[in-house]
Amino acid sequence: MSGTSTTSWTSGTGRMRRMRNGLLFGVAAAGLLAGTVGCGIRATTVPVDVGAAPSRVSCDTPAQPGADPQGFRATVQLLCGSQLVGVERVVPLPEKSTVRDPLALVAQALLEALERPTSGQEADAGFSTGVPQNLSAGAPRPGDPKGALRLSRKPEDLTPIALSQIVCTLAGSEAMGLGAGPVVLGGPDADPPRTWECTDAVRARPESIPTLGDVVKPSPSPTPS
Repeated sequence: MSGTSTTSWTSGTGRMRRMRNGLLFGVAAAGLLAGTVGCGIRATTVPVDVGAAPSRVSCDTPAQPGADPQGFRATVQLLCGSQLVGVERVVPLPEKSTVRDPLALVAQALLEALERPTSGQEADAGFSTGVPQNLSAGAPRPGDPKGALRLSRKPEDLTPIALSQIVCTLAGSEAMGLGAGPVVLGGPDADPPRTWECTDAVRARPESIPTLGDVVKPSPSPTPS
């Protein structure tokens, strides 16, 4: 009887010891888990610099003034948030231009609108332009295809963003009358004009425009009668 009683007491004591150890382990594990997982970030006393919050641009087009009797309304393509966004402007015709070709005159006015620094409202909304100053448009040379324009700089020497702005602005202008056709541009030298198109891909990623467009075959000279 004494042996049996001693064995039962020893067994009960062992079970109590195991239960107590298990309880202590659970409490310790819970505390460790709370300190480690808590909000998903391990607690630290070292300050962490994660940088400034990312900035966003609105690309909201500001209101434009009323019509100008010496100009026309047009949508110019400006850079905003790494893509082209159309901004409506009143574009005055050049006052001191020696260009007599009507198409080149409109193109010159659009170039000057693209060259113009963005207004305070446009800059605050994230707009900018990459078209260089003093870029001009001239009439086509004999033998150039119909609708061609000659720029004062080679189109391939412009930055891709500037070239995209020019192509998409000219292509989308009703005053240019190009419709869905490509824009034909040449430089001041004797190189043949080339064609560029304003696609959705170009508007979304203006830096992706081809540096060199497709060469346009010159128009045949009229046969003398």
